[in-house]
Amino acid sequence: MAALTERYIDFINEQNLFFVATAAADGRVNVSPKGMDTLRVPEEDRIVWLNLSGSGNETAAHLAEHDRITLMFMAFQVRALIVRVYGRGRVIHPRDPDWDALIGLFPEMAGSRQIVDIRVESAAQSCGTGVPRFDLVEDQGPVELLPYFDKLGEEGVKRFWQKKNQVSIDGKPTHIFDE
Repeated sequence: MAALTERYIDFINEQNLFFVATAAADGRVNVSPKGMDTLRVPEEDRIVWLNLSGSGNETAAHLAEHDRITLMFMAFQVRALIVRVYGRGRVIHPRDPDWDALIGLFPEMAGSRQIVDIRVESAAQSCGTGVPRFDLVEDQGPVELLPYFDKLGEEGVKRFWQKKNQVSIDGKPTHIFDE
């Protein structure tokens, strides 16, 4: 399937959690859980995701070297379903021209670091009947993540990026401070 169907888009928009997988030509494959109100499907062949600050920046490093990306969405509550979206991604930093056009899609969030713009190449589903059922107890982002970066302030966030987000685990540049 070359684009997302309305059914897939509805399913994606219902999920509180998704996973992002990327890999450079060599080194580790990275899989990261993501959540909060950070994902939009503006077109049937496009997904944009607001990447918040965190302890690493693997996705940016990998996409700078190789633009392959996979997103996985899973139903944990009612219907058993897994949807994987395969595409090509690019990282947009706050200094980039496309930032202003896309950041308005999201609520203001402390520590907003990058937007990942994904061109969907295909999507596939699997049954998901082996996935256990869970209930969402609490979204930790608004409770822990956002207040932490809000308290740091803009300059503190930049210092955090300098310390933890300039290179991947494998030493690959993330380009967070490039001009």
